[in-house]
Amino acid sequence: MALFGALEVVKNQADREKFATAFLYLEKLIDKNSVEHKRVMGTALDVCVKIELDENSFVLEQVYDAKDRKECFFESHRKYIDVQFILGGEEIIEVSNTNLLAVALAYNEELDFIKYEETKGISSIVLKAGDVAIFYPQDAHMPCIKAGSGAKVVKAVVKVRV
Repeated sequence: MALFGALEVVKNQADREKFATAFLYLEKLIDKNSVEHKRVMGTALDVCVKIELDENSFVLEQVYDAKDRKECFFESHRKYIDVQFILGGEEIIEVSNTNLLAVALAYNEELDFIKYEETKGISSIVLKAGDVAIFYPQDAHMPCIKAGSGAKVVKAVVKVRV
């Protein structure tokens, strides 16, 4: 089941050993004097940078404008758990169990990606700066949805091997 909330709260709920590298990276990211923070905050709009963290995890540092819901889609992953952290801005992420959704695009092993059909009866969460969400393989999620004015989102998605 997905976990979400303020970083310190989620750190206390999640498997600290499994997510140690992810949490260490996120702690560096929120330090305004760190290389990680400066790099992400200096990233141009619509750029995504992949950085290997260790043999079991990598991060996608990204900056984008959140979108209207109709431009977004549900996805899930089998090999990696998503640890999505908002450094700036806010977005809505919809969540549903993969068993409740119809597959639109079958699993792509190279991309570790399944795309699902549109659905109703889902849950929504709003992530703001300082919030994190962990999505496990059974958690289909639709990120990047505009919340409010739809300001720029500065985000890091740490991928942790299942």
